[in-house]
Amino acid sequence: MKYVLVIGDGMADNPVPELGGLTPLEYAKKPLIDALCAKSVLGSVINCPKGLPAGSETAIMSIFGCDPKKYFTGRAPLEAAATGLKLAPGDVAYRCNMVALEDSDKPFEEKKILSHSAGSINGDVSDEIATMLFNHPDFKPLADKAGLSINLGHSFRHIAVQKGADIRGIKMIPPHDHLGEVIGPLLPGGCENAATLTALMKKAHEILDRHPLNEKLRAAGRLPANAVWFWAEGSAAAMPNFVEAYGQEGGVVSAVPLCHGIAALTGLEPIHVDGATGEIDTNLENKVAAAVAVLEKHNFVCLHFEAPDECTHNGDLKGKIQGIEWLDSRVVAPLTKAFAEHGWEYRMLILSDHKTLTATRGHDGDPVPYMIYDSRRDTGCGLSYTEKNGEKGALLPEGDKLMGLLFEK
Repeated sequence: MKYVLVIGDGMADNPVPELGGLTPLEYAKKPLIDALCAKSVLGSVINCPKGLPAGSETAIMSIFGCDPKKYFTGRAPLEAAATGLKLAPGDVAYRCNMVALEDSDKPFEEKKILSHSAGSINGDVSDEIATMLFNHPDFKPLADKAGLSINLGHSFRHIAVQKGADIRGIKMIPPHDHLGEVIGPLLPGGCENAATLTALMKKAHEILDRHPLNEKLRAAGRLPANAVWFWAEGSAAAMPNFVEAYGQEGGVVSAVPLCHGIAALTGLEPIHVDGATGEIDTNLENKVAAAVAVLEKHNFVCLHFEAPDECTHNGDLKGKIQGIEWLDSRVVAPLTKAFAEHGWEYRMLILSDHKTLTATRGHDGDPVPYMIYDSRRDTGCGLSYTEKNGEKGALLPEGDKLMGLLFEK
């Protein structure tokens, strides 16, 4: 028996007026997923416990069987684990996004954030800008004094590590949840160290705003990476072993460091794929081939597709719908074809980790629909995979129980 987890990141949503009151899941053409759903166990699940961030950092941890209320210490430490970075006692990791602030003469605190990803900046360009910044003679002494260093992420996301940091009481805000808003109220606060981080962010903007690397981006019609944004703070993370819990080895195919970090911390293999970008242009064919290769050696694989989430953050409704349709035609269809060719029986869990709302371009922790298809049986469900239909099934209040359902524990 093969066990497959397919995550369409952020594809669940609320009704969208532009779609005639339908959600993107209801509007998108996904004939195979709906056909499988009609024979599946269908329900809804809460992956983001109240009181914790509503996002992939808690949702995907839940999906992999780890209760975020016990194991969540912040998103950045999970992504640090993906790079093999080990945090020492007293170290704090932060996500360091390259972001785009509006072009204006307003003071730093009065500017609006336009993009949490600097317009989906190319990874090599992002690395170049971040390297320049942390070596800049006006920035490096301040970063060194704060004990802050950068670990390149080869995307718009990097990991910053601060030694001996006190983050008690700190408040840090996810940039993607506040696009189009003035940044002053969103800057780090709550403790003395927050003021240090805010000062570094302000100095970074002074250096980056009219730097030649960003002028090149503007000249090419792209948003500049004219600021950095520290958030998702946390200390070293530890999680229960997946193989010991479920008796299966396997791998996680994703372009997102968070997923690779959770894989590494739970004893699964992080699978890196050529052409995997975390955006709508990702190479899905290579990701499917990698997933099948994992199943040729083991019995479990996760294939994570980030594009629906990123498209929603970017205000790209058309892209979100395209991503959902490609999950059907370019992920689930070739996977099921490969399973048939190998003669494998399989159980497949398909779900959105959390909602990403078209209305706000931010995350939401409400229940999301899940479906578990078993190639050996037909449940007679008869329903398509949508948010409303998920509500017709049982509500699973704790997402960390999902994996047990997939493995029939």
